[in-house]
Amino acid sequence: MPDAASPILDVKGLKTVFRTRGGEIHAVNSVDFHLRPGELLGVVGESGSGKSVTMMSLLRLLPSPPAETRSGSVMFDGQDLLKISNEELRNVRGSKIGFIFQDPMTSLNPVYTIGFQLAEPLRTHMGMSKAQARARSIELLELVGIPDATRRLKDYPHQFSGGMRQRVMIAIALACDPKVLIADEPTTALDVTIQAQIIELIKELRQKLGMAIIWITHDLGVIAGIADRVMVMYAGQVVEKGPVSEIFEDPQHPYTQALLKTVPAVRGARAEKLQVIEGQPPIVIEAPAACQFRNRCQFTFDRCEKENPALSEIGPPGHRAACFLLDETVKQEPESVNG
Repeated sequence: MPDAASPILDVKGLKTVFRTRGGEIHAVNSVDFHLRPGELLGVVGESGSGKSVTMMSLLRLLPSPPAETRSGSVMFDGQDLLKISNEELRNVRGSKIGFIFQDPMTSLNPVYTIGFQLAEPLRTHMGMSKAQARARSIELLELVGIPDATRRLKDYPHQFSGGMRQRVMIAIALACDPKVLIADEPTTALDVTIQAQIIELIKELRQKLGMAIIWITHDLGVIAGIADRVMVMYAGQVVEKGPVSEIFEDPQHPYTQALLKTVPAVRGARAEKLQVIEGQPPIVIEAPAACQFRNRCQFTFDRCEKENPALSEIGPPGHRAACFLLDETVKQEPESVNG
């Protein structure tokens, strides 16, 4: 994909907090990223790193209160999704931007048939008649590999296996031919065989339909095989991002390096021992004023306790990391945090 392609989605300075009795939790802290047409962006990090909250903030899917998006812009189709009306946003959700949630059992309504749930966005967003929506629903189920699609329209979610429910969720997300698909850990609850099938399905659909995809996961192995670019998040911030080959072959941030060491790898006759990252991601009660990874990093020094490092170019175009260890190699002026 040419680097010069204009972004279909452009996010700048996104900040989201949760108001609690114990104070404000800064869940998303000045996140910037873009997505080009047809591109697959992998978003990785541990649980609690802010991946899902960031993407749900884009479409204002978080309950408010307690969530509040304080600042930033989300430009899509020439409009800022954070500023348009609720009615205008409903026309974007499910129609122009599809979202696949983590758990297909809780995401599907157990009291409605699969056919009804597939037809609803088609009739709402595309103005199809009942007959047209039914015909399109059958096409969608066949597209995602569900056999005997006509008969299965009458079935309820509990009559499908976990893998088949996830395929239904993908069909619903694709119903209105979205320009962007956000997949939030779509294979987490599935066994490895079904995971592989879903990943291959997404790859095939991407080639066939040409949509841009944001794939949220903690599984770096998945991202290595499907992504064009990778964005690594920690404590609600982007700590490194760049082309997938650069991130895996030459990771620069200590957190990215530590994550890669937790991925199983077999070399020669013996498997390498897996490493762990000691500790847990912090709950950010105040706006970050220091490196959030400092308490888990083996390279911490005084400056890490006093400043929050900014993302800076570190070599090949588009490869950026936020770490003071890189200051000697950075040739450009650092951007604002997560720029």
